[in-house]
Amino acid sequence: MKILVDENVPYGREAFGLLGAVVTAHGRKISRDMLVDADALVVRSITKVNRELLEGTPVRFVGTCTIGEDHIDKAWLAENGVAFSSAPGCNANSVGDYITAALLHLAEKHTLDLSSMKLGIVGVGNVGGRVWKKAEALGLECVLCDPPRFEREGDARFRPLDELLDCDLITFHVPMEKAGPHPTWHLCDGALMARMKPGVILLNSSRGAVVDNAALKTALRSGQVRAAVLDVWEGEPRPDLELLGLVDIATPHIAGYSFDGKVNGTRQICEALCASLGLPAAWDPRPLLPAPECPELTVNAGDPDAVHGAVRKVYDIMADDARMREIALQDGPEAQAAFFDRLRKEYPRRREFFNTRMIVQPEAPIVAATLSGIGFTVA
Repeated sequence: MKILVDENVPYGREAFGLLGAVVTAHGRKISRDMLVDADALVVRSITKVNRELLEGTPVRFVGTCTIGEDHIDKAWLAENGVAFSSAPGCNANSVGDYITAALLHLAEKHTLDLSSMKLGIVGVGNVGGRVWKKAEALGLECVLCDPPRFEREGDARFRPLDELLDCDLITFHVPMEKAGPHPTWHLCDGALMARMKPGVILLNSSRGAVVDNAALKTALRSGQVRAAVLDVWEGEPRPDLELLGLVDIATPHIAGYSFDGKVNGTRQICEALCASLGLPAAWDPRPLLPAPECPELTVNAGDPDAVHGAVRKVYDIMADDARMREIALQDGPEAQAAFFDRLRKEYPRRREFFNTRMIVQPEAPIVAATLSGIGFTVA
């Protein structure tokens, strides 16, 4: 069988090569012509998979190595007997690490006491759940909102969106839905921002259009929104450069781009393809994983910046921000779009916190518990 794989899927040849002949291509350049003799298609988030791409091809399996599915026309796939799988939860921990790093940076920059603040989490699935646990480890009081889960589970911890409006910070982890019982397109629009606590801080690492970017610019300029962290943008790969200049942290849709998270996505989709073929799981990535760049750190518990310092040594989110801001130096929208895609394609290998063993000296249970709570392995 022939399997066309996005070239940004790590270990794509190693994983899917066990099942057939692998051809790789840039995700935005995958075309119907490339699929005229392909049996399976494996993508990430930038390839639109729909009738225009697949009609008349022999493709019978589509997998996306991502949590998000809004780039996939699942209804068309189902109507035409094409098996489909995404990779739920594959990069949830990666996004949790990203939000942790962002919160610690915001606390330092704006002199915030996170332990006295409330964080609203909109969407408490795989990603939001990880963010919840890590934020609580930092001392934040978390208020949860997930209407679909409330309807399914009746869990009283899931509160209406209105109950998040007095939170100091609000972070979004919802899928992109333009219709249905819980649409999320422009869920955070100008009207909602106006009802939020003045000076609220917003974080979005879900999908760009969940937050109305034009309204966010207005709210940032007026001070209604004090600060913002954006990993996702309306109109990707052409983000609004005026908005980019207003936010505290700007990154090119890489919150879930840890190496561990991407490899998880490859493994999950390989397993799904095996299942669709009636085969046992064929690939184990563990022997291929490189050693972490930072396997062990000794933390001075007497340093008031101990936790943030440890996080910064493993993942410097502001290095991602600095690279993203170079997009403004590119000549015109097409060059900026290509630069955005290049930042993602050539993203430095980032390992998740759990790969680093922390040694806390002198012994300090609170610092150790915080490091453990945000995901590090503590000696």
